[in-house]
Amino acid sequence: MKAIAKILKVLFSILCPVIGILFIVYFWNLDQKVMAGLYKLVNKVFDEKPVDIVF
Repeated sequence: MKAIAKILKVLFSILCPVIGILFIVYFWNLDQKVMAGLYKLVNKVFDEKPVDIVF
């Protein structure tokens, strides 16, 4: 019984901070904000490349 309690305590101490961090990311939409920044960076890199096909 003590082993199960110890495993549950370790599992709980790991899962609580992970769920808290995921909730913060979800609540403030941080994943989309990071992706928007990366999208701007990628666009800047590709806008500087020479174009071989012109429409």
